[in-house]
Order: sequence, then C-alpha cells, then structure tokens
Amino acid sequence: MTNSHNLTDKSGQRFRSLALLTIVIVYLVVLAGGVVRGTGSGMGCPDWPKCFGRWIPPTELSQLPPNYQQIYGAKLKGEIEFNAVKTWIEYVNRLLGVLSGFFVFATLIASLSYLKKDKVVFWGSLAAFILIGLNGWLGSRVVATELAQYMITLHLLLAVLVVLALLFVFIRSNPPKEKFSQPIKSTQPFSWFLLVTMVLTTGQVLMGTVVRETLDEVIKEVGYTQRANWISSLDWHFYVHRSFSLVVLALHIAIIYRLRHIRQNQWLHNVANWLLVLVIAEILTGVVMAYLEVPAVAQPIHLLLAIIIVGLQFLAWLALTPGLIPAKQYTEQPNLLKV
Repeated sequence: MTNSHNLTDKSGQRFRSLALLTIVIVYLVVLAGGVVRGTGSGMGCPDWPKCFGRWIPPTELSQLPPNYQQIYGAKLKGEIEFNAVKTWIEYVNRLLGVLSGFFVFATLIASLSYLKKDKVVFWGSLAAFILIGLNGWLGSRVVATELAQYMITLHLLLAVLVVLALLFVFIRSNPPKEKFSQPIKSTQPFSWFLLVTMVLTTGQVLMGTVVRETLDEVIKEVGYTQRANWISSLDWHFYVHRSFSLVVLALHIAIIYRLRHIRQNQWLHNVANWLLVLVIAEILTGVVMAYLEVPAVAQPIHLLLAIIIVGLQFLAWLALTPGLIPAKQYTEQPNLLKV
C-alpha cells in the first residue's frame, strides 16, 4: 500500500511539473508574440507554414530568389529589402508555438492518469489542447489575412484561454499545501468581483492590440524617424486604453486589499503581493511606452505582465469559488474574512 501510494505521489508530481513547465512555455509564446508585434515582424515570414518557401528561413538575401519582391511583395507590408532579423523573430515565435503545442499534448496524455481519481483534470487538459490547436490554426490565418486586426485579437484571446485552462489543471491537481478556509456566502460577491475584473482586464489587453494596430498605421504615415510624434498621432483608441487603465488600477487596489484581509491564508496573501508588484510594473511599462517614444522592448514586457496578472486573478478566483478546488482540500472556518 505504501509503495503504491508513493508511486501515485511521484506520478502526480511529474504531472504537476509538466503542467507548470507547459504554462511557462505558453507564457514564453505570449512574450514572443509581443516581440513580434513590438518589432513589426508579423510578416517576417510572408507564407505559412514555411518561411519564404523554406523550412529553415533564409539568413541573407542571396538565399532568396531574385524576384522575391514580386512573389511576396504584397505581403511584406512595405519591407522593400529582406530583413533577416524580422524573419527570424517571427520564425522563433512559430517554433515556440509548435513547442507549446507538443507540451500541451504531453500534458493531455499525462492527465489520463487522473481519469479515475479526478476527471476534471483530464477535461481541463483536453480543453487546453483543443484551444492551442485552434490557436495554431488561427496563427496561419493571421498570416493569410496579412495581419488582420480581428485575427490578431482572436489569436491573443485564445492564448489567454490556453493559459487559464492550464492554470486550472495545475491548481486542481496541485492545491496549495496550506489548506483553504471553506468558502462561505460572504465571499461570493468578492468572487464575482474577481471574475468581472478578470474580464475587464482581458478586455483592456485586447484593446491594447487595437492601439498597436493604430500605431502601425501611424508608423506607415510618419515613418520611424518621427518616433516623437507617434503617440500624439494616435486616435481615440489610445486615449480610451489609457483612461480605462485607471479603472483597472482601482479594481486591483480593491482586490489586493481584500485578499490581504482574508484570514489564515498566506497563499492568497502571496497572490495579493504578486499582484501589487506586477500592477506597479505594468503601469511603469505603460508610462515608458507613452512618454519615451514606444521603445520596442517595452511592449512585449507590458503584454506579458498583463497576461500574468490575469492568471493571478484567475488563481484567486479559483480559490474563492466553491467546488473548483477539490472539497477535501478545505477545512471549515466560519470567520473567513476580517470584519
């Protein structure tokens, strides 16, 4: 019995390690996507799944056919000359996407061991696999539609859903060692508040993709030599995005305060602390982009921080919503919140 129990624990530990690694890789894909957008490398590979008709992208102009501009000109988004840096940025993004697909599939296979003890882990893993497969297909449509804004937005939204599905699988199979206090009715309004904030934060992230698209249009008009005029040339989308960030900040202040006042739950206190750090960092990267001529390095960091924040909101919501974490992990404590 003891040996069997140990084997089960080792199997569960391997699954949780795999799920965590998969989450990290998906976050790296999000970061790579931000680098692609920030550097304008979305059409660095004008075809899909190959890149300039090759499985290994070219590194210099001599590797391309003499008439490559005629073949791919309409899709190169104004790039008159071949740009190896942008090509490889986009290609690395694709490779990370493929790698994440393999890891999500491995997580799904590993989750089969949970079919008898907790089927929800398997269904969550299956959802992540379906979502990442659909997102891979959407990536090809992004190229086919030559970076259509609605495709880019859907592509990012599905990436967020993949992250949430994997976080659910991880926390469901690996509840914190610290036992949660039993959620009671007084926590339900706060649970809904967390959910609404998560939806609004995700909407703010998606609005950021629209702002980036607008910025791309501005760059086409004024050129890279006029970086100082980029922000002032943006339309109303930028001002809505900037103003709504104050609403999102206020919501996070309320969440952080409430999480830090939940009794006997250091795990949720740690979530609150990380939210505080990341929200401050998110604001700073936004300020850097707005007032320091949109440095390319700031955008992917800004995007990654936002997706991590959404993930932390989701973890807190899971912890405070009855039934989402196995009931055996809870202990009865009627006075959960400080008065």
